[in-house]
Amino acid sequence: MSEPRHGLPAGDEPETRPEPGREGGHGRHVAQPEPASAEPASAEPASAEPASAEPASAEPASAEPASAESETTQPAPAGPPARTLLGPSEIRDLAEMLGVNPTKKLGQNFVIDGNTVRRIVKVAGITADDTVVEVGPGLGSLTLGLLETGARVVAVEIDARLAEQLPLTVELMQPGSPLTVIRDDAMRILAIPGEPTRLVANLPYNVSVPVLLHLLEHFPSIRAGLVMVQAEVGERLAAPPGSKVYGSPSVKAAWYGAFRTAGKVSRQVFWPVPNVDSILVAFERRDEPLESEKLRLATFALVDAAFQQRRKMLRQSLSVRFGDSATASQRITAAGIDPTARGEQLTVNDFLAIARATP
Repeated sequence: MSEPRHGLPAGDEPETRPEPGREGGHGRHVAQPEPASAEPASAEPASAEPASAEPASAEPASAEPASAESETTQPAPAGPPARTLLGPSEIRDLAEMLGVNPTKKLGQNFVIDGNTVRRIVKVAGITADDTVVEVGPGLGSLTLGLLETGARVVAVEIDARLAEQLPLTVELMQPGSPLTVIRDDAMRILAIPGEPTRLVANLPYNVSVPVLLHLLEHFPSIRAGLVMVQAEVGERLAAPPGSKVYGSPSVKAAWYGAFRTAGKVSRQVFWPVPNVDSILVAFERRDEPLESEKLRLATFALVDAAFQQRRKMLRQSLSVRFGDSATASQRITAAGIDPTARGEQLTVNDFLAIARATP
């Protein structure tokens, strides 16, 4: 196994520089100056004959003589641009160095395509004025894309090895970038430095909805965001009432704001390649909360009950909350809702109306 080329602490980097244009290596490529040529500028040998005594032609050789100054100030050909994102070989090298074997348990599928990273950042509308929360940064693919914009990034990582390595990777690739790493479970954090304004993340498939709802609940400063989730989950988050995939996540997401799908993502841009497709989901938060926290909890409890038995009429599915179907019918009717309707037909405001009609 070859020695990893990336994420080395200061002083441990290899002495040799990568050749311009060559892939692999966290260090930035440095364009090497061209050596001075020993050959004369002209390809023809100097003439031994004396200069011609004929007068110079009245017609100039060119419409405008070349300026001697312009010849001496022409910039040298640009070398390869500095690398600021991770490529496939670099990601695999980092994983090998850290002993990371991506697991389904933690939902670890790392993005290895730079074009996809920049697409996510562009669709998210990130600017240098933003403080962005990223959940599950992994090896840093998306983190580096976010930092390219000049935004401040707060990365929440549960894996201790990845959390420790991420600042080293960023410092090698984009020195001085404003990154803060929180080593914790995103489902438990209750404080984030810097009043985050946006959420951008490749959310682990197995906990994507709970993490999203937790962050929206506890961090009202997050005004908008873009998350990459399993396609089925993303479509459910953005589904309107009456849709076949409309469900509890759809209603709860709508409590906080407007959600929409923003494009599919090929499974081939991940390593390892997942068995499911992914989708981008964008959201914008409501200017003001729908209601109080007490009514939010009451509304969410009704939503859960309605979709646990989604094929049943509301008077039956909500009887668990109200004691019996007769009482459930009274409460639902008092809210102006048909008790024979099903949960999949109700908007978040309909569920809220039933919660308000409940003593």
